[in-house]
Amino acid sequence: MRSKRFCVLCFLLISVTVFSQKPATYSLTSPGKKISISIQAGAQLSWAVQHENTVVLAPSLLALHLDNGEVLGRNVRVQKAGKTTYDNFLGAPFYKKIAVRDHYNQLELQMKGGFSVVFRAYDDGVAYRFLTNRKDSFRIENEEASVQFSKNHKGWFAYAQDPRMKWDQFQTSFEGLYNEISISQIPKDTLAFLPVLVELGDGKKLAVLESDLQNYPGMYLQKNSGNSLTGRFAPYPVKETIGGHNRFNMIVTERASYMAKLPGRSEMPWRVFIISVKDHELLNSDMVYRLAAPPADHDHTWIRPGKVAWDWWNDWNISGVDFKAGINTATYKHYIDFAAANGLEYIIMDEGWSAIDDLFKINTSIKLDEIISYGKTKDVGVILWATWRAVDAQMEKAFPHYQAKGVKGFKIDFLDRDDQPMVASTYAIAKKAAEHHLLINYHGMFKPAGIQRTYPNVVNFEGVKGLENAKWAPSDDVPRYDVSIPFIRMLAGPMDYTPGAMRNANKWNFRPVHSMPMSQGTRAHQVAMYVVYEAPLQMLADNPTAYRKEQATTDFISKIPTVFDETVALDGKVGEFVVMARRKGDDWFIAAMSNWDGRTVSVDLSFLPEEEFEAQIFSDGVNADRDATDHKIEKTTLNNKQTLTITLAPGGGWVARLTKKS
Repeated sequence: MRSKRFCVLCFLLISVTVFSQKPATYSLTSPGKKISISIQAGAQLSWAVQHENTVVLAPSLLALHLDNGEVLGRNVRVQKAGKTTYDNFLGAPFYKKIAVRDHYNQLELQMKGGFSVVFRAYDDGVAYRFLTNRKDSFRIENEEASVQFSKNHKGWFAYAQDPRMKWDQFQTSFEGLYNEISISQIPKDTLAFLPVLVELGDGKKLAVLESDLQNYPGMYLQKNSGNSLTGRFAPYPVKETIGGHNRFNMIVTERASYMAKLPGRSEMPWRVFIISVKDHELLNSDMVYRLAAPPADHDHTWIRPGKVAWDWWNDWNISGVDFKAGINTATYKHYIDFAAANGLEYIIMDEGWSAIDDLFKINTSIKLDEIISYGKTKDVGVILWATWRAVDAQMEKAFPHYQAKGVKGFKIDFLDRDDQPMVASTYAIAKKAAEHHLLINYHGMFKPAGIQRTYPNVVNFEGVKGLENAKWAPSDDVPRYDVSIPFIRMLAGPMDYTPGAMRNANKWNFRPVHSMPMSQGTRAHQVAMYVVYEAPLQMLADNPTAYRKEQATTDFISKIPTVFDETVALDGKVGEFVVMARRKGDDWFIAAMSNWDGRTVSVDLSFLPEEEFEAQIFSDGVNADRDATDHKIEKTTLNNKQTLTITLAPGGGWVARLTKKS
């Protein structure tokens, strides 16, 4: 008995000795030395981030709470700390540049308990991730991802569904205008989906994202005490039922007490923090791409990015033809003729070509084989729309079946969740589609989080409040949103905003129209989106009749590529305006967009090579403030010694295509 008490006393003394020790402190700096990370590992695991004299993150806790009560990140014992430096270039197929520099300093802390935390410091941001190396599988009840600020900063927050709604809180389309408010003003229990942007002062900003999200629920941010935000994650779904809009969705009706179940050896997503000194630096960020897993398949020769003649937004509303327009063979042949005449690579057959729950039950008004064959004669591929629940149930048979028919890809819609099974499903679908040389465009989708690098056949994503909302949302300030998303949502990756409206309206005369929809802002504002917005698969949202009536605009759009060799961020301010340039081969494309404020912007052309360029310029007409369709197309000669002064109308735009003079 005495010996037992002695042993217990020894254990308690050892425990007190171990856990009363001061926490171990580690540091990491970026290659350029401007960003520093401080990590403390002891009773709790925390990190803090500073950019020069600016506190980016005050000490913020990191931990994984397992459902057996174990916490990876409490009473931490570091067994090994290793630093590395990496500097290389990554190939970037179907991206905004042909190569991405990946230059960082890294610290990996290997902890007792079978887990590690890896920290990286880049010159434009920082990131961390948990790794586990355990014998048995485990379940995560919660991830503690604290984002602690030193002040009550202003931020840009887009919310998921209101938790007071009857359906599941984590069931959302990931579409929302940005609430430009301070942290303290975020409503209680509201979930902000990523990316989130926060103003740090002195012009600096912090964007919070994630990357390499493969088998893990997506992160939301929620208001916590003080000036802090905390990560929230969808619990694991237990029961589902068919529901949602037109019964397109699988709605979660019951969730488990844990959020993820994982094998013993696992990599959690990267928690990504992009830091900018000036707003326009955000326009050319590669952080999400760098941190994603490399391509799973190195044969990308079959992938063909391009533009798409799209049917749904314009309600199949063509005129001047001798057949009844609608979801039928003649209409789709007409879209193919239009695509071929304008050098567009694809058409999409959206909702209505098949049953929503059966990809083999084809609309009797559609002769699909005939449409596909007709497209082949015109070098125009066919992409098919489908609900996620139909693809999830039938892809094993449907993908080889439609590949054999000559279909080029699927637009998969109404995912509307990012819990662990849904996220894993997006990778499973992408992998299976790649095996059958099929492109994937995800709609009703959470933000990109690295899958576009791992599976380059995933060529676009929604997760943006795009042009479709013009059909029903009269009160939205769309031009302000249009010049916010390049600095926020586009940090995550491509976005299928679906531009190209030919019926353009000013602030005072816009109204929602379902069948003949219009856009807010000028014609040049719409055309500029084809340069500003990243989209390897880019839509022309209006109908062939409208484009043929505006052939000069159509010709200009058709000459803008969808992937580029170089991107240069020139100027801009979140929510106000954006100016950027992209290069494809020897051709340069420069574009500017504005919110509802008219403005004059200077564009320094010194980034151009020592060449003379023929420039075709598409700009707001002198009366665009009264008639948003008013535009001007002119030609001039430009070189890198010039500075342009361009005038943007309210809700305006400006685009130039530069080709080397022969």
